[in-house]
Amino acid sequence: MNALIINCSPVRTGATAEIVKIVSEQLSERYSVKSICIDDYSYAFCKGCRSCHSTAKCVMNDAAVIENIMSEYDDSDIIVSVSPSYWADIPGQFKAFIDRCTPWCNTHEPHATIKPEKKGYTIALRTGPSMPECEKIIGSVEHFYGHLEIESVGHLGLTSIEYKEEVEPRKKEILEFCKSI
Repeated sequence: MNALIINCSPVRTGATAEIVKIVSEQLSERYSVKSICIDDYSYAFCKGCRSCHSTAKCVMNDAAVIENIMSEYDDSDIIVSVSPSYWADIPGQFKAFIDRCTPWCNTHEPHATIKPEKKGYTIALRTGPSMPECEKIIGSVEHFYGHLEIESVGHLGLTSIEYKEEVEPRKKEILEFCKSI
């Protein structure tokens, strides 16, 4: 089975990347793992033209970039999105990606599809101590999963993590979560 781990942060070396590394290492014992960072891809914002609502294709010149990422989703049985909080929600780069995935969303017919029976997991982290912000991030990712018909089966919220050095004391929680994947 294949697992895709997504760093939803534009920071390739921070706390989110450290969590992606831990999850990737743990899952590689049981799955073929690929990890990507959303900021490794360059694409424009959705223009809201709705052409994809009738064609299931994006008309923008960089549509192949999104198609490449979606092929990673298609090739995976398990998807783990790891997202930090940017103003109480997912980072803009990941939100822009989600917007560009409208051709695959089940909100209109026809729509492009990925293979069925995928399982989705979410890890949310934030610098502050309260969990509601993590819950909002989890909700955003799980909403996206739902429109791709990916079954949301687990999530983890981690508070009080700003720097990657603050991940190590929380590693036990992350490892426990990985056992459920």
